[in-house]
Amino acid sequence: MKTLNQRFIRLMPSGRKLVIGIPFLWLFLFFMLPFFLVMKISFSEAALAIPPYSEIYTFAEQKFQLLLNLGNYTLLTQDELYISAYFGSLKVAFLSTLMCLVIGFPMAYAITKANKETQNVLLLLIMMPTWTAILIRVYAWMGILSNNGLLNGFLMWTGLTDHPIEILNTNTAVYIGVVYAYLPFMVLPLYANLVKHDDSLLEAASDLGSSNFNNFWKITVPLAKNGIIAGCMLVFIPVVGEFVIPELLGGPETLMIGRVLWQEFFNNRDWPVASALAVVMLLILIVPILLFNRSQAKEMEARG
Repeated sequence: MKTLNQRFIRLMPSGRKLVIGIPFLWLFLFFMLPFFLVMKISFSEAALAIPPYSEIYTFAEQKFQLLLNLGNYTLLTQDELYISAYFGSLKVAFLSTLMCLVIGFPMAYAITKANKETQNVLLLLIMMPTWTAILIRVYAWMGILSNNGLLNGFLMWTGLTDHPIEILNTNTAVYIGVVYAYLPFMVLPLYANLVKHDDSLLEAASDLGSSNFNNFWKITVPLAKNGIIAGCMLVFIPVVGEFVIPELLGGPETLMIGRVLWQEFFNNRDWPVASALAVVMLLILIVPILLFNRSQAKEMEARG
């Protein structure tokens, strides 16, 4: 028995390394490796070939040459189309995240105040739409928001308007679709945070004469900071690169980087420029992730 225990103890360090190494291997294969491939293409030149770009390195006569084309990145700073697409994506992502927070916080707070059985049902209702493919859900919104759709039919039936309102193929439709699709990613982290709060803090504040609004603003909201940040990141980051919703619900004035990437890759067949767009977008999205990690590290240091 002692021999078996000694062998188990000896195997523990290698087992720990294996457990830690598997996620890193997964990230390398499915994130870092594709990212390096896209970055390599971004420094190449477009060519009439398959794939449609030239190699950035050559090895001949025992000479290795590396040719980096920086013109793709220079083009991004000179063409207003790409600049507008980046700003448009950031604007849509920021406003959509703000709307999800305003709608999702009361929803998550209300769920935490329900009894346990009702909480499970409400959480199930929040998650159920995500079980259906996003394409099908967006197509459903096209039927709802069209001129002869359910929404316009209801508004005309109630007499609020005598003619169809142009909603589909506008920025309004994009915001509706994005908020609908990503609201669960805001509600669930907020609920996971709010359900852990100690209600005795609110009771103590009320005993000292604090109002319900003051309790909510000065106790509940600060304690929910981590949930708010996590929910905002889960919404903001994917919305920046969203393609399906702007393509199906948006109009010509809806300019987002996901649509531009699709056009460059598949319509223009300019893989180097499209790869440069993707690399810059990823670098932009890394900024909030680094800020979040930095704030988390400072909070852990303060607790320690």
